[in-house]
Amino acid sequence: MAIERIKQEIIQDEANQAYTKSGIHPLFQANPAAKLLIIGQAPGQKAQDRGRLFADRSGDRLRNWLGLDEATFYDATKVAILPMDFYFPGRGKSGDLPPRVDFAEKWHPQLLAELSNVALTILIGRYAMQRYLAIDSKTTLTEVVANYQQYLPSYFPLIHPSPRNQIWLKKHPWYEEEVIVALKQRVSQLLV
Repeated sequence: MAIERIKQEIIQDEANQAYTKSGIHPLFQANPAAKLLIIGQAPGQKAQDRGRLFADRSGDRLRNWLGLDEATFYDATKVAILPMDFYFPGRGKSGDLPPRVDFAEKWHPQLLAELSNVALTILIGRYAMQRYLAIDSKTTLTEVVANYQQYLPSYFPLIHPSPRNQIWLKKHPWYEEEVIVALKQRVSQLLV
């Protein structure tokens, strides 16, 4: 299968050798049958340690937003997950470091070519939105998410489901009252 071949190329890539030599494998979920694609930032330390994406409180919140149980979320024939980097980038002063700049540029096109059944791509956070929606640095995340309808039917932008965004969620009740309701409806229709 082409996806397995691509995975082996990622493992063997010189840019990823520090991870490979440490026994760390790239974290992504992909199957040609998937109808829903989630593009997020990069795995956190917990995800990398557990070998499973969104295996934390952020994942619990994301599954709630999508209206999906764990079994469906981790079923690669239904949901593909391609972070902007497939490895934990490390810690910075105020949280995790950003995904490596050239990682998605190199590997996403190859994997996306294998995901021909994807009908909706959920973009989580600024890095994914900048790459796939071509938003400029002056456009705020809040503006993009508030205007989610202009990116449909292909893309659905979301803020990161991290507990660190609790204050943002309290300041913007429309997000859960309108955006998440619309998201659940679309996901439900897609994965019937």
